[in-house]
Amino acid sequence: MSDPAVPARRPPTVAFYPGSFDPLTIGHLNIIERGLRVFDRVIVALANNIEKQPMFTLAERKALIEDSFRNEPRVTVLVFDGLMVEAARRSGATVVLRGVRGVADFEYEFQMATMNNLLEPSLETVFMMTEKGHFFISSKFVREVAALGGDVSPLVPPQVFRALQARTAASAHP
Repeated sequence: MSDPAVPARRPPTVAFYPGSFDPLTIGHLNIIERGLRVFDRVIVALANNIEKQPMFTLAERKALIEDSFRNEPRVTVLVFDGLMVEAARRSGATVVLRGVRGVADFEYEFQMATMNNLLEPSLETVFMMTEKGHFFISSKFVREVAALGGDVSPLVPPQVFRALQARTAASAHP
C-alpha cells in the first residue's frame, strides 16, 4: 500500500516541438531551452513538408540541431511524415510546444491547436512567447538575408552560420 503522505511519482513530461527548422535559429534555441525548464524532455520534430523547397535536407537539419544540443541529453531530434499528432503520440509526448512571435502567429497556431485537439484530445498545446529580442527572427528571413550576402551570425548558432555560408557560397559559384 502506498503512503498517502508521499506524492505519487508523475511520469516525465515530454514536449513535442514540431517545425521545419530550415535553418535552426536562436529563436528556436530559446524556445527549446525554455521548454526544458518546464518539461522533462523536448523532442525537436522535423516535419517533412512537401510544400516547401528547403535550403537544407532533412538529414542536414537533423545533424545541425543535434550538434546544437550535443551536450543536452534531454533533447532528441525526430524526423516525421504525416500527421503531427500521430508522430507526437508515437513518441510518447503529451504536449505540443509552439513558439509564438506575435498576433499573426497566434491566429495560425490557435487554428492548428484546435484541429490537433480535435484529432487527439489527450495532446495539449502549450504556446510560449518568444523573448523580445527574437520576435523578428524567422528561418525564411535568415535564408533570404544569407542568400543576399548579409550577416546572419547573430541570428543562428555558429554551426548553422557555417553551414549557411557554405551553402550560399556554393550557390553563388555553381
